[in-house]
Formats: sequence, structure tokens, C-alpha cells
Amino acid sequence: MSTTKSAERPRHERLVLDFLAHLEFDRGLSRNTLAAYRSDLLQWGEFLRERRRHALTARPSDVQDFLAALAAGRESRRPAPQRQPRAAGEPRARPTTVRRKAAALRAFYRFLRSEGLRSDDPTTALRAPRRPRRAPAVLRRDEVERLLAAPRGSDPLTLRDRALLELLYACGLRASEAAALDLGDIDPQEALVRVRGKGEKERLVPVGRVALSALDLWLSRGRPRLVGATNERALFVNARGGRLTRQGVYTIVRRHARTAGLARKLSPHTLRHTFATHLLAGGCDLRTVQELLGHADVTTTQIYTQLAADRLRDDYYRAHPRALHKAVQELPDRKFDA
Repeated sequence: MSTTKSAERPRHERLVLDFLAHLEFDRGLSRNTLAAYRSDLLQWGEFLRERRRHALTARPSDVQDFLAALAAGRESRRPAPQRQPRAAGEPRARPTTVRRKAAALRAFYRFLRSEGLRSDDPTTALRAPRRPRRAPAVLRRDEVERLLAAPRGSDPLTLRDRALLELLYACGLRASEAAALDLGDIDPQEALVRVRGKGEKERLVPVGRVALSALDLWLSRGRPRLVGATNERALFVNARGGRLTRQGVYTIVRRHARTAGLARKLSPHTLRHTFATHLLAGGCDLRTVQELLGHADVTTTQIYTQLAADRLRDDYYRAHPRALHKAVQELPDRKFDA
């Protein structure tokens, strides 16, 4: 195998693994779906390697040729004009399989764009219909209180978990952003957090009094006992004193969600969604929420406006004495499940 091909293989696989981690932790997809997507995307990588391209340089024509070859049962990955006719008896991919692989590619390239790794999307020309985007999961205020109260005790790891949960909800951070925070990123005097988001873009996010208090306890009583005399710069560390990973952030959120009796499969992104929705429901400007979340495009933030409107409507119907007619009383309790 040439040096170029051997270098491309791990690069493609790293991108696929990052994407699968996003699907598992942020969206909670099943293991079967993750395994299918992994197989589909590794097959896509092999197809691109034979064309001397990779995921970040793939063209719309590559996507169309890949799916056409699957539908026709061709094994050749060469450009269409050079392909040989399908051999007799060579199986064609079922239409459902082709649609799944197309869905995997669309999701993969949406992820690469959101991570700032591509500025375009080679799958936009695919004709397969997309499912409507579902509203993200959002916690009610009482559920947030239960989650934030779940870490009980004064040992270092409990102090860390409490500070982490408070900060995720106070600032709407992604798991990767929380894990990347250093000690110098917190400014308690100005009540600001410097966050490094996607594409290494920095933003300043205000942090509230309760979260600052939890951070102070963690920094004064918890963190020193874990890092000891080392020069670790990470704000949040693991039990061995090293930087907490993104996966570690997910584990902490899910563990305390179970402790709080929250049946839904929560992730740090649930707190991010909740942060945005609660701000908009409280009257915060959409553009301000966009800046706080670090969204490059305000249309990404707009999904939360409907969630906020629905939440306000439900709260109104449940609280206003003249609104509680029979039809309203029979409304289901919305939980905004993803």
C-alpha cells in the first residue's frame, strides 16, 4: 500500500469514529444503527481511496456514482465511464440499503460541516427525502433542579460534578467545550467564561452566581486534592488528575440523570438545548442566544423559538384560571422528547 493510502485510511477512520461518537452521545442512536453507519462509511472510504480522494475532498459526482454502483451491483469504484458491466448473478443492493447508506452520508457530511471541516456538502443533490427535523429534548425547570441537586456530598469528585453540571446549564456549553476549558478561562470578577468553540472560534459567555459558587468550591476544595503538585491547566480533571474528556462529561451527566430519576436518555447537549429554550422563553433576544451558543447561522438557533413558544403556551394553560377549560385540561404533558 502506498504512503498516501496508508495515511488516508486512519484519517478517514478518525472522522468516522468522531461522527459515531456524536451519534451515540448527542443523539442516542442504537448500537445496531451505529454499526450499520460504521460499515457504510468505511465502505465509502474505500470507494474514495480508489479514486484518490477522501471524505474532505469528495465531490457530488462521487456520491452519485457510489450510490449508483451499489444499486447496480457493481464492485468497481472507478469513475462511471470506465466501469465494467455488472457480472451475471452479482447481487444488487436493496433499495432500503441504498437509502440507508445515503442517509449515513448525509448525516456524516452535516457533521463535518458543523465541525468546520468542510464548507460545502456533496450530498445536497441526493433526491432521497429527508425526515423532518425533530425538536431537541428539553428539560422542564423542575427537572433541571433535580439534576443539579443530584451530586450530593463534599468529596472532590462530587464538587467537580456539581460545578460541571451548573456550568453546562448556566452557559449552554457543548461537552467538548467544557472539557477544553482551562483555569484561565474563568473570570470570576467579570462573571465570564471564555469558550473555544467549533473552528477554534472563541466567545465570551456570562456565568451566573450559582455556577460561580459551585466553581469556587471545586477550585478551592476539590481540584487541588486531585491534581496535587502537577501543572495541569484543565479546569475539570478526572480522578487521576488529568484533563476530563468529552466522554467523561457525558458519563457524569448520565450518571446524575439516573440519580435524579430522569428516565430520558440525557446528554450534555440536552442541557445546551434547555439553556437556549429557557433563555428564549424568558424573553432573551434570538441573536443574543445565537451568540451565546456560538452558532454561525441564526437559522440553527431558530429551532428553539418554537420550543420556547410551546413551553410558554403550556405554562399559560396550566397556570391561568380562565384558560383551564376542558379541552386544555386534557392536553398531554409535553416533554419535548427527541
